[in-house]
Amino acid sequence: MNILNINVMSGPNNWSVKRHQLIVLELDIGDLEYLPTNEIDGFYERITALLPGLYDHHCSEGEPGGFFARVKEGTWIGHVIEHIAIELQVMADIDTSFGQTRGTGVKGHYFVVFDCADEESGRLTAEIAVLIAQNLVDGTETDLDQHIEEIKMKNRENSPGPSTSSILKEALSRDIPTIKLEDNSTWQLGYGCNQKRISATITSATSNTAVETVCNKEVCRDLLKSMSVPIAEGDAIDSLDELKDLIDSLGFPLVIKPAKGNQGRGVTTDITSFEEAEKAFGFASTICKRVIVEKYIPGFDYRLLMVDGKLAAAAKRTPAHVVGDGKSTVQQLIDKVNRDPKRGDGHENVLTKIKIGPAAKTILSQKNYTLSTVLKSNEILHLDYAANLSKGGTAEDVTERVHPDVVKVASRVSKITGLDICGIDLMAKTLTKPLSETGGVVLEVNAAPGFRMHLSPSKGAPQNVAAPVVDMLFPDEKSARIPIMAVTGTNGKTTTTRLISHIMKEAGRSVGYTTTDGVYVNDQRLMKGDCGGPKSAQLILKDPTVDTAVLECARGGILRAGLGFDRCDVAAVTNVAADHLGMKGIQTLDQMADLKSVVPESVHPGGHAVLNADDDRVYAMRKKLQCKPVLFSMQDDSIRLKRHRKAGGICAVLTDKTVVIWDGQDTHTIEHIENIPLSFDGRALFMIENILAAVAVAYTQKISPAVISRSLRNFKPSPEQTPGRMNLFQFEDFDVLVDYCHNPAGMNAIKEFIDNSSYLYKTGIICGIGDRREEDSLELGHLAAELFCKIIIREDSDLRGKNAGETSAIVRRGIEKSCYNPPVVNIANEKQALLFAMENALPGTLVMLSVEHIEEVTSLLKKMQLQENDKRITKPVRKVIQMKKDHPAEMNMLQQ
Repeated sequence: MNILNINVMSGPNNWSVKRHQLIVLELDIGDLEYLPTNEIDGFYERITALLPGLYDHHCSEGEPGGFFARVKEGTWIGHVIEHIAIELQVMADIDTSFGQTRGTGVKGHYFVVFDCADEESGRLTAEIAVLIAQNLVDGTETDLDQHIEEIKMKNRENSPGPSTSSILKEALSRDIPTIKLEDNSTWQLGYGCNQKRISATITSATSNTAVETVCNKEVCRDLLKSMSVPIAEGDAIDSLDELKDLIDSLGFPLVIKPAKGNQGRGVTTDITSFEEAEKAFGFASTICKRVIVEKYIPGFDYRLLMVDGKLAAAAKRTPAHVVGDGKSTVQQLIDKVNRDPKRGDGHENVLTKIKIGPAAKTILSQKNYTLSTVLKSNEILHLDYAANLSKGGTAEDVTERVHPDVVKVASRVSKITGLDICGIDLMAKTLTKPLSETGGVVLEVNAAPGFRMHLSPSKGAPQNVAAPVVDMLFPDEKSARIPIMAVTGTNGKTTTTRLISHIMKEAGRSVGYTTTDGVYVNDQRLMKGDCGGPKSAQLILKDPTVDTAVLECARGGILRAGLGFDRCDVAAVTNVAADHLGMKGIQTLDQMADLKSVVPESVHPGGHAVLNADDDRVYAMRKKLQCKPVLFSMQDDSIRLKRHRKAGGICAVLTDKTVVIWDGQDTHTIEHIENIPLSFDGRALFMIENILAAVAVAYTQKISPAVISRSLRNFKPSPEQTPGRMNLFQFEDFDVLVDYCHNPAGMNAIKEFIDNSSYLYKTGIICGIGDRREEDSLELGHLAAELFCKIIIREDSDLRGKNAGETSAIVRRGIEKSCYNPPVVNIANEKQALLFAMENALPGTLVMLSVEHIEEVTSLLKKMQLQENDKRITKPVRKVIQMKKDHPAEMNMLQQ
């Protein structure tokens, strides 16, 4: 078997609109295509022995044991790999259950699809599943435990910590979208201008000054002391001489800790001698040269979590410890505690495993204990001074027991430090009474406090501390989203996207949009190239200056990674035509329609899907929708439109050469077609379809007819507003039409425009695309032969897997199959082909260029227009002379 490709879906996709995190494994199973599982000796016995958990996979049988029944009856190895991948993740404690296996259209090639928790562990699972399947076929041993551990580790490495996870989970429960940013703890909540960001429990609103203040314990102590907050008596020092003087002043017992540090590192408590103090000073100095010495306050260690100045939770913390049983050693007791399934390494679980560090060694030494010492029954041995969960400590929830006066102190401390989220450590005998009565003090204030002790306390009720965080970030149910308009289809996507964006900008919006020629924010291009995929969409959704997103969703991006958003407000489907067929498993127009349907299916129930009622496959998409369909049509007598209107639906229609909106029985006249430059006085019928789609989208977004009308009047088919889409350059004797016409449907659209125009002669510069089906290139040539008087075949710089001249030869065969016999020239270079056509253009000629390098061509044509206007050289004579030398036969043919 051979893995051909692994793609990761991260949004609505061709496999599932609802499941956004999928692995799509493209697999060549080789000779196993002819060997189902029931014909592989011992396969059933080996798989049931290795993976007995597969018994719970119902498969199509719909009951336990269903998958094993399929294996016994005979199924193909791709299907087996799907189930192995799911089971591997279940065994690695990853919650997955979805899978599909489907042929690609190539014999022996399959798409194996399954859901995953994250991209990296999903990819690894795919590779391991294929390896295990091959081992099962070959009868080779598999170290299953090792593979499970590898998947666990990879998932752990790529998963956010418990604090971050809790906030993300809470956000998603409120329909707030999330985007992973730099690492596993830095995330964006919401889209565009309404976004907020978190890095663990630091938010985009957290004051950097406040963080700096509390991270320096000396500075924080001084600040709290100056504001009469109860703190332990003490001072900061950096030498042993100062330590001796301070001990003389404070007496014992003491606490010594570094002035900077976290997670209880370098802390020693209950110091009762100068020798202990000297060691503690050295210990703390390894973390920070400045060391804080404080009076030891007897009591319990409490953590109060404050969010936006309010108490979110409180926990009583206990340092890592073991309890003797009269027969086990300290090490044996530690091992027993660490076997608790709630404990793990680092932050991977509810609690952290106890490890023997410097503090534990000091404590054991002070008690004259070793790890081999047997503790008395019920003897409690603390193994750290700090009560942090990260050091093996435990926590008991005491949120409901905190006295109101203690809450007031904590609230005041959070406001004094300026932190929106903070963990305040208190030492007190109890929190049920005011600190003034118990002698309790504030020990520290922590930025980026961990939530683990509150989410999963060792004792007491868990607290949903993520809820107040999300409340703070999005108060009063403030929207976290921005309007998203998505456009798909075979032809017209880019023009429709640009026109919608223009209308939104005219309405006062700050618009970010993506197209197959770039990414733009308010018409400023941020990225050049084919940007109709999910990464480009996310660039817009991550931009804090954008309040409206208009996103072109091309076929390739949907297949490669799904959509770049979780849902949209309105989607438009322009049409479905034969292009890109035979690629990536899409063999038929119906399959292409299913793929394009992902976009309107991603519209939320209160949104709208704008569908072309004149295209049967697009019109049929309405049956799959949960949102409200909106129809557009060139035919005002369409039965489909009349039925939809009668039911109270919205329609955009061309009637009496006027763009009109029907909203139920209400009619809104938008604009006469002759006043819309993009329609070319009504000659470009396909452009009118794009106009109708854009108008319908704008209307669903409550844009007034007046604004829509104004926008249509000032939007022009130019290299600036629609680069490569019906750009007409007029010269004294001829015109040049530049368009990204690359498929038969596009050529038919150009034919309609030319047939509605009055050109005497028509020269076409056409190009086949290397990765298209042969029949598509043949049809392109055939249509061109019916349309143009003369044809020049050029080649793209990217041959897309073909040899030079190979695609051009196919296009030429299509031309020759036509009953027309226009003269044909092959000039591979786009610029040379254009100059050649212009030099030989007779008065009244339209030269149509199917363009690749739009900016270079536009620059050339504008320069030539200026030369003509300035009465200078009107034709590039020198280049033509050279071309006559290079192509004498073709030149004679065209001139005849």
